[in-house]
Amino acid sequence: MKVNCLLIDDEPLALRVLENHIEKTPWLHIVKTCTNPVEALEELKNHKIDLLFLDIQMPELSGLEFMDALSSPPAVIFTTAYRQFAADAFDLDGLDYLVKPIAFPRFMRAANKYLERYGPSGDLPIPQHPDGDDRRFFFIRQGRKMVKLYIDDIQYIESLKDYVQIYITEKRFIYKARISNLEEELQDDQFIRIHKSYLVPLGKIESVSPTEIIIGGKEIPIGRTYRNIVMKRLGIKD
Repeated sequence: MKVNCLLIDDEPLALRVLENHIEKTPWLHIVKTCTNPVEALEELKNHKIDLLFLDIQMPELSGLEFMDALSSPPAVIFTTAYRQFAADAFDLDGLDYLVKPIAFPRFMRAANKYLERYGPSGDLPIPQHPDGDDRRFFFIRQGRKMVKLYIDDIQYIESLKDYVQIYITEKRFIYKARISNLEEELQDDQFIRIHKSYLVPLGKIESVSPTEIIIGGKEIPIGRTYRNIVMKRLGIKD
């Protein structure tokens, strides 16, 4: 699922800048753009919003007053032409505070804070490549960068409690995610859970025994409670 965004700003130009930045960010999705907080309240009632991009200086009701009035607000990134409201914004648990004009690199640093707080894994989309390549992929955070991983390159995924290791040939990537979320996200890509700690693509399995499978020369255990499901999925009878 993509991160659903609601944009609130009384300046059309500022909205267009945010729209352009979000269009370059595959895991963000604009649900609606609003020019006043009253209109935004209706959208919050009618749609699931994960992240607000909220201007502070607006007529009738400021962004700070708007956030303070919400009983269960989504995550918020404040946007403004003025620096003096930063302390108030962070008092309302804002993820970040963007000063206009907003450059794309600064926008991405703010957006990535959503991933840091709420997790970049199972809730991330698996979009199509924008140039027409039909290979499916998703992004993970590595340091200050977002790295694109193609799903058909994955050999297997190993759980480390609240983190996972994704193995791709000679490389591995570690990031914060739960394997159960990835299992749900990747089920349409023919991945199967073979152990509480392992998720593997069916197409990469080289051999199988009652206790383990082999992918890329790596022996991966089959959990006892998963054995029947694995064998059935592979079409192997006892």
